Amino acid sequence: MDYKAFFSDVMLWIGQANQAASRYGMESPDFWKWVADSSGKLCKKYQDNRLAIKQMVMLIEWLEEVHDKGKNRKAGDST
Repeated sequence: MDYKAFFSDVMLWIGQANQAASRYGMESPDFWKWVADSSGKLCKKYQDNRLAIKQMVMLIEWLEEVHDKGKNRKAGDST
């Protein structure tokens, strides 16, 4: 696997994820569909290499944590 190319694609994906979050909002099913579809495509691009899969799982978990923290902050603001 070309690690330089892969991590360059990961950096591009993170930027695209930020754009998708701005476009759809993290609460939107469209955002999470984009996350699932695009991360799957990136894994396929690298022949489902174990590192690619683990990297994308980690990034999806990170997005979920960001989402949950945002929800918790909003819930805390309303009390």
